[in-house]
Amino acid sequence: MLETIHIYHTNDIHSHLENWPRIRDFLMNKKMVHRDHREDCFLFDIGDHVDRWHPFTEATIGKGNIGLMNAVGYTAATIGNNEGITLSHQELDSLYSDADFDLILANVYDNKMNRPNWTVPHQIYHSKGGLKIGVTAVTAYFQQLYELLEWHVEEPFKELHSQVKELKEQVDVLILLSHLGIHDDEKIATLFPEIDLILGGHTHHILEKGKLVDRTLLAAAGKHGKFIGHVKLEVDLDKKIVTDKQAQLNETAKLPPSQNEKEEIADFYEKGRKLLFQEIVRLPESLSVEWFKESQLTVLLCEAIEEWCDADCAFINAGLLLDHLEKGMVTKYELHKILPHPINPCLIELNGRDLHSVILQTLDPKWPKLELKGLGFRGTILGNFVYNNISIEGSDMYIKDQKVQSNKMYKLGTIDMYTFGHFFPELYLADKKYFLPEFLRDVMEWKLKKEYKSEKQ
Repeated sequence: MLETIHIYHTNDIHSHLENWPRIRDFLMNKKMVHRDHREDCFLFDIGDHVDRWHPFTEATIGKGNIGLMNAVGYTAATIGNNEGITLSHQELDSLYSDADFDLILANVYDNKMNRPNWTVPHQIYHSKGGLKIGVTAVTAYFQQLYELLEWHVEEPFKELHSQVKELKEQVDVLILLSHLGIHDDEKIATLFPEIDLILGGHTHHILEKGKLVDRTLLAAAGKHGKFIGHVKLEVDLDKKIVTDKQAQLNETAKLPPSQNEKEEIADFYEKGRKLLFQEIVRLPESLSVEWFKESQLTVLLCEAIEEWCDADCAFINAGLLLDHLEKGMVTKYELHKILPHPINPCLIELNGRDLHSVILQTLDPKWPKLELKGLGFRGTILGNFVYNNISIEGSDMYIKDQKVQSNKMYKLGTIDMYTFGHFFPELYLADKKYFLPEFLRDVMEWKLKKEYKSEKQ
């Protein structure tokens, strides 16, 4: 006798709530259909549902997202890096306090190596036919960043080995929720043939019909809620083995529109805006932003980063600032609107030779109009680089009017985005200090209060 298990999955929604009404309606409708047919149905999210670029998420510190998931009736979820390293320790520790679903996560501990009380390393579900379905989960190994937030993240493959060893004798079907990315998922499928299904995320890969690696099926639904995944597993109830695995994606844009969806999408944004309407300062003049030349607000942010990091000099790209600030009252909403990125300040120690090399690289004409997606950047183009206490005269470079010496060590204030290996090799390899959980908008708020404190009423 065969039993069919239906599994629906989302990943890397990143608070793109413009797609949420259709995702919600689709999933809730499927749950009702399977219930009426007495079929098993499970809903999983593979992390990065929360992204603080959206005002609703920012204002509710992610708890609004959890409420949306509760309303759908997810079975379980795991965390991605946006939940794990863009919230303070306390904010993550309380994020799932009202969750009506299981939060499964095997490789994150507190700094005393205790599992957080909001998560379990695995869960075993039972089908109507009596099958035992084991689910475990791991998230990306950003060790240094988790440690700065007083968490410990275990190496995922090590933790997975323990979980698979424990589960394989207890369950009939084994599923992994993996926020590691496609390359690690393929490797896991080879190393852990006991796993029947890997639901993946993190690298935003799209697997329209899934991908079979040895005997393990990989499934993933891209990013931003553009797709909803559906996996069907057929299991022989007598032999307790999976006999067939099929995956498909449902394109959200092709689903029927939800009732009043435009109004609902606008309401998500408006709720966030109202909650963020908290005065910071009052400006005596507007502060301009230009992407291709120096402007007031970009200079102010660059100065702020240098001061925040206690550095000798600083540089940023102008495209970080998405708009100017008007004269008059500035609220948290305005700062969030112009600096929506989950990007942190970073202090880097470099010798003069490497610093000189990096600054010369920033002068490359390819940068200003380069369109960038990912790495925390939520803007459009990089724009020109802007400098503080850095100048170049001919072949010489100066820091605070002092000529740079090749073997002298310098402290550079900048942003974490440049250190992940996609920009400047010297910054990727250098000693660095990340400032977490503060984002650029927090640093800008600190600077504005410092510069305009006498103007606030």
